[in-house]
Amino acid sequence: MDINRKKRLLEEYRNRRPEMGVISFRCKYTGERFLGFSMDTKADFNSNRFKLSAKGHPNKLLQNLWDEYGESGFELSVIEILEYDNPDDDHSRKLATLLALCFANDPKARRIWR
Repeated sequence: MDINRKKRLLEEYRNRRPEMGVISFRCKYTGERFLGFSMDTKADFNSNRFKLSAKGHPNKLLQNLWDEYGESGFELSVIEILEYDNPDDDHSRKLATLLALCFANDPKARRIWR
């Protein structure tokens, strides 16, 4: 890879503003919903899908549903997006508050991560 291209890609990565918010995995067949807050929604969707496909997800109920219905049996979505200015700030408290509001709106929902 060309050194200038590598530098440009590295700079783009450093300056990116990942989407932050509350992500949801909802089983289409049972209606069960699993929620979690995310500092990078795309990365967390990929990470969770990989763990579920490899049969190594820490949430055993979510894993069992995934094994039974497969990826096509789930609706993956971002249900709340956090608006922020500085990506270097710690947004975990705001994200935890957003997640708590989502659980208040859907008391039957479970956490993605145990």
